[in-house]
Amino acid sequence: MNDATDKLIEELRLGDSHAQQGVVSKFGEAVWQQIARIVTCMEDAEEVYQDVFLKAFKAISTYDRQQASLGTWLCKIAYNESLNCIRKRKPPIIYVDDREVDLDNIGVDNLNATFQTTDEATIELIERALDFLPPAEQAIITMFYFDDRTIKDIAYITETNPSTICSKLSRTRKKLYRIIKSMQQ
Repeated sequence: MNDATDKLIEELRLGDSHAQQGVVSKFGEAVWQQIARIVTCMEDAEEVYQDVFLKAFKAISTYDRQQASLGTWLCKIAYNESLNCIRKRKPPIIYVDDREVDLDNIGVDNLNATFQTTDEATIELIERALDFLPPAEQAIITMFYFDDRTIKDIAYITETNPSTICSKLSRTRKKLYRIIKSMQQ
């Protein structure tokens, strides 16, 4: 950690409003993206956004810089608050079930080609297909591909083991591939 970040954290622990504004300015966009991908209702997302920073400023004394960067810690709070919001406010949605997808018979070359594309039409198709996944799977995929987060950071944010994240990513990519193929038919 650098001296500027250490100073910022110390000022946050003292309740400095300028430090709080600095954190919102520096990390607000990443936090908002984390929330907006899970909480699709704008009003709910705005409420979660405010709650994340209020919770973070109250809990800053629990932040451990050895575990994660400040930005990753904030995204962990955003992830958890977003899922809490979804659980409280959204009626259950029927998602594509893993048992309905023949995960073992998807060609690895086809799968990798789909997710490594820069073709705008394919990217748009992937984004639409994400809507058919549960919020937790959507979050893992978007953190990895859209936010370029590491497996270690995703594991920290979701409070899951890195090996579990790798398995979930693999399974969810295969599920997304099947969803995309069915959308194209």
